[in-house]
Amino acid sequence: MVAADQVSYQDLYRRWEKGNWRAMEVDFVQDRVDWHEGFSDLERRAALWNYSMFFHGEDSVADNLTPFIDAAPREEQKYFLTTQQVDEARHAVFFSRFMHEVVERGDGTIAGALEATRPELTWGFVKTFEMLDKVVDELRRDRSRTKLAQAVTMYHFVVEATLAQPGQHFISDYLAARDLLPGFRAGMHKVALDEQRHIGFGVKLLRDLALEDPEVPEAVAEQLRAVTPVSLAVFVPPGWDTSYVECFGFTLEQIYEEGARSFEAKFRAAGLPIEELPGPQVMPMDMAPRERAARGLAMLKAGYLGPPNGAPARDPEAMAMLFDSIRRNVDQRRAPDGPFVLQWEFADAEPWHVRLDNGSTAAAPGRAEHVDVELRCRFGDWVDVVAGRLDPRIAVATGRLKPRARPRALWRARGLFSA
Repeated sequence: MVAADQVSYQDLYRRWEKGNWRAMEVDFVQDRVDWHEGFSDLERRAALWNYSMFFHGEDSVADNLTPFIDAAPREEQKYFLTTQQVDEARHAVFFSRFMHEVVERGDGTIAGALEATRPELTWGFVKTFEMLDKVVDELRRDRSRTKLAQAVTMYHFVVEATLAQPGQHFISDYLAARDLLPGFRAGMHKVALDEQRHIGFGVKLLRDLALEDPEVPEAVAEQLRAVTPVSLAVFVPPGWDTSYVECFGFTLEQIYEEGARSFEAKFRAAGLPIEELPGPQVMPMDMAPRERAARGLAMLKAGYLGPPNGAPARDPEAMAMLFDSIRRNVDQRRAPDGPFVLQWEFADAEPWHVRLDNGSTAAAPGRAEHVDVELRCRFGDWVDVVAGRLDPRIAVATGRLKPRARPRALWRARGLFSA
C-alpha cells in the first residue's frame, strides 16, 4: 500500500486542532541576550541569512494559498488548506517578531521586517519563489487537476519538503546542542510540526490527483524539470562562503543530501517514484542521495546551473559531467529511431557529441565520425541554455546558437530535450 493511502483528510484536520499554538506568546527575552552574547559576528550574519529565507518563504506561501483552496476538488481538502493558510500566517508573524525584537531589523511591521531582510535572499530563492508565483497565477486561471498538481509539487514537495524541512532540522539541532535561542527554538519546533502536517497533506493530495487524472504524472515531471535548475541554488551562501553553514557544525553537502532524501521519500510516499515519472530524467536517480547532492553542488560551482558564476568550467572532468547530464535529459519518447548523433562545436572549448541509439545514449568528447545535427556556439552560451538562463529559441534567432543539418534531421531531432 502507498503511504499516502494510510492517512485521511480528517486525521490531518484533527492533528491541526490539537497542534494549535500562539506566535504572539513566544518569549524572546533570553533570545535577545543569546543573539548578542552567544553568537559570533559570523554566526549572526549566517543565521540572519538563513532565517530571512524562512521568513520570506512563510510570507510567500501564506499569500499564495487561496487559489489552492479554490481549485481543490473536495470539501475536506479545501477545509484543510484553510488551516494551512492560518499556519503560514502564524509562521510569518513568528519570524517577523523575531526579526524585530531579537535581530532588530525593520520597524515592527511585517512589511518593514520583510524589506529589511530582502538583501539576504539568494538568487536561487528569488527564482524559485518567482516560479511558485507563476504556477499559482496559472492555477487562478485554470483549476484543473494537472495545474493543481503542479502547484502542490512546487509548494508542498519543493518548498516545504525539499528546502524547508531539512533546513529546520539543522537549525533545531545546532541550537539545541548549544542551548541557544530558547524562544526561537521552541517556535521552530512548532513550525516544523505544522510543516510536517502540511507535507503529509500534500503527499495525500498529489496521490489522489494522480489517481483521478492520468495526466498528472506528466505535469509533475514537467514542473520538476523546470524548477530543479533554480531550486538547487537556494542554499548557495554569499560568495560561496561555506563558513555560513560550517560555523554551525554542518556542511552544504549534508544539507543537500538531506534535501535529496526528503525529495525522493515524499514522491515515493505519494505513489509517484521520481525514477518512474514520464519523460527525461528529473535527476540521476541511479545515484545515491549523497552522490546526487555532490553532483548538484558540482554543477552549481562549475556555473552549469544556478546564477552565472563567472566563466563556466571547461576542464575535461567538468565537461564530462555536463554532457552526462545532457545525455540523461534526452526524451527517449521523442528520440529518432536508429543511430542519431548530435555534435556540439564550440568556438572556445573542446567539441562534444551525444549518440542516441534506440533507447540508449552516450556522450563523448571530440567529433563523431558521422553527425546528424551540429550545433555551433560559444560554450558559455550553451551553458546558459542548459541552465535555463537563455531561451534556445532566442539563441537561434540572435545567431548565438547555429544548428546545421538537413531539414529532415532537424525535424527528427525536434523535442529531444523538451518535457
